[in-house]
Amino acid sequence: MPRRSLTLQGRIRWLLLGILLFLSLVLFTYFLECTPPPNISLALSGPGVEPYGKEYYQALLQEQEERHLNRAASLKRQIAQLKQELQEMSERLKSLQDKKGTVPQGHIGNKDQEPNDLLEYLHSQIDKAEVSTGARLPSEYALVPFESFTATKVFQLEMGLTRHPEEKPVRKDRRDELAEVIEAGLEVINNPDEEDGQEEDGIPMQKQAYTEVDFVEGLSPEEAALLITHLGLYRTERDKGTMYELFYRKEDADDFRHVTLFRPFGPLMKVRSTSVEAASSIINIIVPLAGRTEAFAQFLHNFREVCLQHDRRVHLTVVYFGKEGLLKVKTILEQTAREEKFTDYTLIPVDEEFSRGRGLDIGAHAWKKGDVLMFFCDVDIYFTLEFLNTCRLNTYPNKRVFYPVVFSLYNPAIVYGNLELSPPVEQQLVHKKDAGFWRDFGFGMTCQYRSDFLSIGGFDLEVKGWGVEDVHLYRKYLRSDLIVVRTPVSGLFHLWHEKQCADELTPEQYRMCIQSKAMNEASHSHLGMLVFREEIESHLRKQAFQAHSKPAK
Repeated sequence: MPRRSLTLQGRIRWLLLGILLFLSLVLFTYFLECTPPPNISLALSGPGVEPYGKEYYQALLQEQEERHLNRAASLKRQIAQLKQELQEMSERLKSLQDKKGTVPQGHIGNKDQEPNDLLEYLHSQIDKAEVSTGARLPSEYALVPFESFTATKVFQLEMGLTRHPEEKPVRKDRRDELAEVIEAGLEVINNPDEEDGQEEDGIPMQKQAYTEVDFVEGLSPEEAALLITHLGLYRTERDKGTMYELFYRKEDADDFRHVTLFRPFGPLMKVRSTSVEAASSIINIIVPLAGRTEAFAQFLHNFREVCLQHDRRVHLTVVYFGKEGLLKVKTILEQTAREEKFTDYTLIPVDEEFSRGRGLDIGAHAWKKGDVLMFFCDVDIYFTLEFLNTCRLNTYPNKRVFYPVVFSLYNPAIVYGNLELSPPVEQQLVHKKDAGFWRDFGFGMTCQYRSDFLSIGGFDLEVKGWGVEDVHLYRKYLRSDLIVVRTPVSGLFHLWHEKQCADELTPEQYRMCIQSKAMNEASHSHLGMLVFREEIESHLRKQAFQAHSKPAK
């Protein structure tokens, strides 16, 4: 019995040893199968040898790009499928309502406002918004302004302490929104409906493929080198949705494609797609003036570079008040006309006290060649070639007027105080917080057709001197059926000049003048540096004294 027991124990030991060896073999085989193959480039790497070649990274990038393209295509298919399902459900609901003759429950509102189905509700939101006709508003504070944008930049009025007048969209949802809108506009243009076969004024549509470049770079290469382009506007009304106005242009083409989209808190919907012929639109630039001959010379230099050397579709009307400086202004105009072979200008001398509204009214009535697009301008305004097209594209007779928001430059002596001399004017034209601000309280610069100006009643000629008259005209348009387009414009600048608020002004005019003077001087941070200048200088003196007082080591 003992010998049999020992034999059994020996067999058990050998069995356990065999099992252990078998498990070790299985584990070793597993490691051989799961371990990644050794990288030859790593084995050969040494000083001066890269672990991976250029082709390896290019292959990785191509693989990632293919994944993103496939993902984007998949998402587009899903979106198209969802839109199709939404359409089918809407049609099914409508057919059920037609059979039963009932109105769906659960929609809040009056009976005359209740939509029969989802599509009708979305279209009702478009009808409520200012898309085809203007809404009568009580004051300038009730208007919702647009924001202008390109594919890479947004020009915005609401800045606060952290945002800037010109920004790249930081949030991904904002970037995706603008990219989606631009792509949707291209889809509308490149795949027109039957109703888009002809523009309202009879201009036929040209079928040619448009791309994102035609939105971002709507200019010829020569013009694009000189200008900042923006050809998109959008605004959101919280109870209706977001409206988008998009403009596209092919290189070397005169006409623009204008696409209007609307997002009624749902999918994007096309409102219209039209062709706009801007080449034949002459702009009558009207400038009221009294004295300030040096500023007029600077204005005429800008006018020559933009209007005479590039655009050539303008007429200049200068209404000059008083006799002092009149001869010099006339000499500057005649010299420019000879050098540029330019005859489309009018100088109207007025022996009266200066009144901006009176001067613009005289300039508007002096035109005797029918209807014309007018740009009410000041001698301190600097505009780009792109602005002239923006003026043409956003103004239609008996339909809409354009009130751009000017970017007002601060006092260059403060902005560039750390330099010996301020840079030339052309180098000061930047949209930065410390360089200027959007002049959203000014309504003097405007593009409108002469017929609309006369039918609305023009300026209040009882107003004398500075301000108020432009606000009164602006309010008239707000209370009419015309659409008022109000948006910051990248190609329109107000050059700094010292303001004098006369004692003869009314209390309201004087308050507005002082307010404008204070806001026009410098940014919040620069004004703070001026206020605390003594404290800053005292701190610097203490720092310098302490540095000199330390014993040398």
